[in-house]
Amino acid sequence: MDAPLTAELKAELKKIAETIVTPGKGILAADESTGTMGKRLAGIGVENVEENRRAYRQLLFTSGAEMAKSISGVILFHETVYQKADDGTPFVKILRDNGIIPGIKVDKGVVSLAGTNGEGTTQGLDGLAERCAQYKKDGCDFAKWRCVLKISDHTPSELAIKENANVLARYATICQQNGLVPIVEPEILCDGNHTLERCQTVTEAVLSAQYKALVDHHVYLEGTLLKPNMVTAGQSCPTKYTPQDVAKATVTAFQRTLPAAVPGVVFLSGKKPWALTFSFGRALQASALKAWSGKTEQVKAGQVEFLKRASANGLACQGKYSDLPSGFLAPKVVFMQVVKPDEPKTKNDVTGESYAKSPKKMDGGISRQRI
Repeated sequence: MDAPLTAELKAELKKIAETIVTPGKGILAADESTGTMGKRLAGIGVENVEENRRAYRQLLFTSGAEMAKSISGVILFHETVYQKADDGTPFVKILRDNGIIPGIKVDKGVVSLAGTNGEGTTQGLDGLAERCAQYKKDGCDFAKWRCVLKISDHTPSELAIKENANVLARYATICQQNGLVPIVEPEILCDGNHTLERCQTVTEAVLSAQYKALVDHHVYLEGTLLKPNMVTAGQSCPTKYTPQDVAKATVTAFQRTLPAAVPGVVFLSGKKPWALTFSFGRALQASALKAWSGKTEQVKAGQVEFLKRASANGLACQGKYSDLPSGFLAPKVVFMQVVKPDEPKTKNDVTGESYAKSPKKMDGGISRQRI
């Protein structure tokens, strides 16, 4: 049984979700908080004030029609929803006019979960219905909420798994009642020395609990998207696994737990029963931020870099990265945004450039991701 949603609202939610996972397109995560954005700007020597944050977001959102060829949706931070371009046009309108769906981060961050050994849950349910209604009115069509779990000898605990699953389910119900497609993100961190097999076991347990909670809360699955972790060994694990091992473990975990009703997974690249695509922040923005460096005369250079990354990821999620247009620079690869700069690299046989290890194409399902 689904939540008491009208047939019209269900159809709208389903259409939004399916549009976000249009083949060859993915999500730009531009929902960095003020503090996180400060760290990004500090890296290029730019002061963390609202005008500079606005100017950088303007660079991204005014990249032109080319952006819409690879980006289907943009996750915004509260501040950004209400910012405008130099000519007075709201960012939300700029995105919508280019056929890009605006979304909004609605959680209020991770807090400690009492009764556990250092585990957490995510806050923000209080007043969520009112916030979602306002964001919908202001032009947003989807939302994101992130919960975090970690693997150790004794975690994640059953309490943490169930608590976070229920929090995400309550968030999803509230979003749908207010016309927003919820992106459900139960992220399992890659910190630790756990094996690939351990991560797969935990991922299957977490996703199983998550979908039980969504069903228990009568969430309309066809109007949701999942943003999960990839199944990987811990960063300190002494055992080395191949990209094929990682790809197989990830796809197997999904096949065992994800209902076919779910329209898509916004993280990897692949094929049905769910559309699989990307939802990247730094992976799409890092080179653009560096090229811009806070200088008005370098806005175009920043936009060019952003479009290169967007195009590369759009092709990669279709398994067509080798078809990258002539003149586009081959960017560095970051393995699902968790590879550290000092991790071992491999060489590209064609370009000679260094790459972090990432899944290669396997049965049309997983392809290497670049930023």
